[in-house]
Amino acid sequence: MFNVLFKLSWFFKQEKKRYLIAVLLLLIANVVEILPPWLIGKTIDAITLGTLTTRRFYEIIAAFVALIIIGYLINYAWRFLLFNGSQILESLMRRKLMAKFLSMSPGYYEKNRTGDLMARATNDLSAIRQTVGFGILTLIDSTTYLVTIILMMGFAISWKLTLFAMLPLPLLAIIEQRLGKMIHKRYTISQDAFGDMNDDVLESIEGIRVTRAFAQEDNLNRRFNRMTTDVVDKFMAVEKLDALFKPLTIIVTMVSFIIALGYGSVLVNRGEISIGDLIAFNVYLNMMVWPMFAIGLLFNIMQRGNASLDRVMEVLDTDDIMADSVDSLVAPDHHVSFDTVNFKYPSSEKTNLKAVNIELGVGETLGIVGPTGSGKTTLIRQILKEYPVGEGHITLGGINIGQLTKRQVREKIGYVSQENILFSRSVRENILFGKPDASEVEIARAIELASFTEDVKRLPQGLDTLVGEKGIAISGGQKQRISIARAMIKNPDILILDDSLSAVDAKTETAIIGHIQQSRQGKTTIISTHRLSAVQHADLIVVLANGEIIQQGTHASLISQQGWYLEQFNRQQLREEER
Repeated sequence: MFNVLFKLSWFFKQEKKRYLIAVLLLLIANVVEILPPWLIGKTIDAITLGTLTTRRFYEIIAAFVALIIIGYLINYAWRFLLFNGSQILESLMRRKLMAKFLSMSPGYYEKNRTGDLMARATNDLSAIRQTVGFGILTLIDSTTYLVTIILMMGFAISWKLTLFAMLPLPLLAIIEQRLGKMIHKRYTISQDAFGDMNDDVLESIEGIRVTRAFAQEDNLNRRFNRMTTDVVDKFMAVEKLDALFKPLTIIVTMVSFIIALGYGSVLVNRGEISIGDLIAFNVYLNMMVWPMFAIGLLFNIMQRGNASLDRVMEVLDTDDIMADSVDSLVAPDHHVSFDTVNFKYPSSEKTNLKAVNIELGVGETLGIVGPTGSGKTTLIRQILKEYPVGEGHITLGGINIGQLTKRQVREKIGYVSQENILFSRSVRENILFGKPDASEVEIARAIELASFTEDVKRLPQGLDTLVGEKGIAISGGQKQRISIARAMIKNPDILILDDSLSAVDAKTETAIIGHIQQSRQGKTTIISTHRLSAVQHADLIVVLANGEIIQQGTHASLISQQGWYLEQFNRQQLREEER
């Protein structure tokens, strides 16, 4: 149960001063809180014996007021230290998770659902925060406070009465330990279900246009209702166990009260204790309700925190398949070479790239074409170092890409993906993502190169127009051109366009390609596309089919020979003429 505290020992060492002071103050608070019942007992005895004077009465009142004030100040101090520490841990863990998310390669996100990762970054971190905040409180109060009360009852009143009154406690501890293990198991299941629901909500929001286009709102609503019912059922399974703790604590406490009153009355009749002692003893028993209840909370909180920490650490302990080489080098230029490269995705049963050989000199343009699923994006992903290189060698500037860090590779590259992901910010902020310190002149130049100048004028707030979640507020062509402007403002050594002109018309495509040719003298460009018009100017065009290069050459050489390129070129020319 306390494994979670050992797993977080690094944090307690880091914040040891905070927690040592908090625990010390909590112990002092425990002592301060057990003195008033003792004063009450002595006051009752003084009244019974007729020895209570006015001066003595005011002294007792002053002592009560002083204990209240001291107790308030001490409780404020330890609560601030303890719960502020839990917030610090949550913040640290959240930053670690974010750093991990940003460092992981795309393959990791293909295996893990976004909703589940979000659940770990929200619900699970909240449970961990509870563990090092309220959990530490219950741990101290369920042990030291309880022990302090028992010692006071034994030394100040009667060890006989204390021993008999404490008889039900071992049974409570045994039952709550077993309930805690069951909670750990059910809580893990409920958090997994919550992650599934999160993922389904994200997909529904992202695909809202498709949902509406196919009139599937009711079906998705019914599906979501089933998922929420399942999540509620799984959480209720946890809460049913959790609900057993308090009644169990109350029952055990009542049994202790019955024993104390019964046997205590016997001891009063024997003259072994006074009436004031019996009243004080019952006040102490009443004070024990909280620490005994805290024992139940302790099992609950620790088991939840342990389950959540395991889920978070599962992410943090995952090694990136594209971890950087220790002996990294620096590429002198951006000459790109593929030497008999074979590649297979980790989850694939077939080879996705076969014997790929490409030489792309500095300042040259490479066109990558081929039917859908031929391996165009896979080839680009190898240059971006998103997956481990298979057989063969990929070099950048004559250095094996495996000896370059991901940052070194990607700093040389401006990439426009076929998904055209935009952030829910303004047009300006999305473009500046490529170069945060760019000037207004550079922004205007990038927009011009992406043939987006006229569109900006038509936007409601110009560059300050919000594009909506993933660019939902603008058209597909506008998203593509903002993505191109974002890459162009970086002025990278290597510009990669992965089928990123599909949503623009032929005239705009021609303008963008022309701008790229004029502005990128001496820099390398790689264009993957289905439209052959976008790569006719390329120094080298490769035709892929099933991961293999079946044709390569310039546009002029490829249309002079039979094959896929000529067939596709003729089809596209025919379509242009029909328009």
